[in-house]
Amino acid sequence: MKKSAFLLRIPQFILVSLMMFSLSANANQWQALYKRPAEIPFPSDNLYSSEKAALGKMLFFDPRLSRNFNMTCATCHNPSFGWEDATAGSTGAQNTTLPRHSPTVINAAWGDKFFWDGRSATLEEQALGPIESPIEMNTPIETVVERLSQVPQYRTWFQRVFGGEGLTSLTIRKAIATYERTIVSGIAPFDRWIEGDEKAISASAKRGFELFNGKALCVTCHTGWNFTDNRFHDIALSGNDKGRGALTNNPLENFAFKTPGLRNIGQRAPYMHDGRFKTLEEVIEHYASDLPMRESRSPLLINISLTPQEVQDLKAFMLTLTGQDTPVTLPLLPY
Repeated sequence: MKKSAFLLRIPQFILVSLMMFSLSANANQWQALYKRPAEIPFPSDNLYSSEKAALGKMLFFDPRLSRNFNMTCATCHNPSFGWEDATAGSTGAQNTTLPRHSPTVINAAWGDKFFWDGRSATLEEQALGPIESPIEMNTPIETVVERLSQVPQYRTWFQRVFGGEGLTSLTIRKAIATYERTIVSGIAPFDRWIEGDEKAISASAKRGFELFNGKALCVTCHTGWNFTDNRFHDIALSGNDKGRGALTNNPLENFAFKTPGLRNIGQRAPYMHDGRFKTLEEVIEHYASDLPMRESRSPLLINISLTPQEVQDLKAFMLTLTGQDTPVTLPLLPY
């Protein structure tokens, strides 16, 4: 497909309108777009309780959920690395290198369609995937239920939290999902700036914010306070992984992966679904390169050019999204 034909599909007014808005929006408009939510959303069929979250935290860090007692959820979602992994591909069962980089758990409470390809509709459903995956924790959930049922303190905890439901596959997943929803990025310099503290971020970061919402078009996909539209896009990366297209068998969704949120992005290298980029500069320069055309390429993806200074300004802005998080303490596991 020729570039000129492809670009006819793109709503060109988006570029102009976004740039005009970024230059004219006042502080109140920016606050409305990027203000942090006051509460964490929990689904009606799995409401929050402090005891349920505490139980979920135990399970998140308990190696008894893996076949060989050598992995936990935190193995691939490490709080020290922005709740993901510091390697391109995570390491699963039997030292198997996984083909995809682990996505972050940060701010998952505001997400939907989990995993890079969106194959799980809820966090409760997502929790089951790594546990049972042969190349990850590799444990049938029935085995996990049996193991935990042999631990007196776990039986007591599940009875206390879930009453008559007790310890089941579903209540295990509900507890883990509840804990994951409490993993929220802390107040960042960007938040203080949006609230009116002009000294909270640098001049370079302020220029990067203008670029983000204007010329660079980052905001077309990285929207809202968590900087993600929770949708799936083919951003013209090379490779054979068809992403969501392999799940839906829709050729227009080939090579499409979920837009990651940008909170705490400075802690979360390497980047992209396969961890191919080691630095934020590499990520930005990808979008500023001559991107190939193909049928599935997102119509929101417009070829742009950036100067070296603009690349550094965008990076400076994104680094202001890393908050001051509360240190994570390891739980005392039941016995």
